[in-house]
Amino acid sequence: MNNTEQIINLGKENVMNTYGRLPMALIKGVGTRVWDSEGRSYLDFVTGLAVTSLGHSHPAIVETIKEQASEILHTSNLYWIPNQVRLAKLLTDNSFADKVFFCNSGAEANEGAIKLVRKYAKKNYGEDKYKIVSLKNSFHGRTLAALSATGQFKYHQGFEPLPIGFSHIEAENLIELQQAVDQNTAAVIIEPIQGEGGVHPITKEFLLSTKQLCEKHGALLIFDEVQCGLGRTGKLFAYEWLDVTPDIMTVAKALANGVPIGAILASAKVADTFQPGDHASTFGGNHLSTAVGCKVMEIMTGEGFLAEVETKSSYFRDKLQELADKYKLEGTVRGLGFMLGLPVQEKGPEIVQYCSDKGLLINCVGGTTLRFLPPLTVSMKEIDEALAILEQAFKEKLQNK
Repeated sequence: MNNTEQIINLGKENVMNTYGRLPMALIKGVGTRVWDSEGRSYLDFVTGLAVTSLGHSHPAIVETIKEQASEILHTSNLYWIPNQVRLAKLLTDNSFADKVFFCNSGAEANEGAIKLVRKYAKKNYGEDKYKIVSLKNSFHGRTLAALSATGQFKYHQGFEPLPIGFSHIEAENLIELQQAVDQNTAAVIIEPIQGEGGVHPITKEFLLSTKQLCEKHGALLIFDEVQCGLGRTGKLFAYEWLDVTPDIMTVAKALANGVPIGAILASAKVADTFQPGDHASTFGGNHLSTAVGCKVMEIMTGEGFLAEVETKSSYFRDKLQELADKYKLEGTVRGLGFMLGLPVQEKGPEIVQYCSDKGLLINCVGGTTLRFLPPLTVSMKEIDEALAILEQAFKEKLQNK
């Protein structure tokens, strides 16, 4: 069934209407390029929202999936899963963490992190220590507790009453931070780079102040690296740029290059709070997802991989900024590595559509910011091809604004 109109019509009849989908169906991908059901090809600078960071149909990933599928896909966490143990070690060896819990998504990871900090706080400080502080403009997931932590109230509407104990402050506002974090605060959760909120990096100074305030009041610091983690910024984890170490970190999207997985990473003193029966996930960390996760980690921690990401992303950022200056855009390019945003005001959706028509997939967050999430394996030639399409789009849509 490759006819796009047929797919769309059947989808509207049978799939819940929870996404504002573009009128296309992608059916094949190789590297940075994808094809739709009509045979049109595109450069994919969305990558499933920072998921297929090693590109589509990466040969090593394909082979790993085939090999694992021929052996065993799933048992249960009632038994030890060798790939899970191996992936946990790869993650702890390459981060601050001592222990890992595996689940299936970023929202699940954040939900689990919230449970972990609340149990830790109650165990060590008493029943009144349960509050969670997050930032306005943040995005932490669609499940109820993760949604409560999300600092974009448009996502809350229709789902009230939400779980209690959550508050939201302005990023970089130290006065609000000091007022919000007190002896009843269990944790502060922050995306080092806000993704869905418009690609806004949080400054090292604000994060350092947050860490110090958490330590003062016995609260934990959670970094949500679901989108910005796993090589996206040019380092394996975004916190490595910041000289601030969290107590808990959540990751997901890129960890298995498209196979669903999420993880909570934590220091031993925090992780040991969870005991059998406290938290679980039927599919979390099964044989398939962790086999692929191991391969992703091996590739990303390989010699020269992240250095090449830094080189290519710096080139892309500089060229994007040149375009922004040429077309007199008011904002500057925001972000790190291959997680970049460019404000274009109300023209964002029109530019996204124009680029799609010309063979480049990007997306727009907040209706005003173009977001660029190419695979980390993108070539310089493909970057130049994307830039050429963007320049056409800017010339067409911004020249006479």
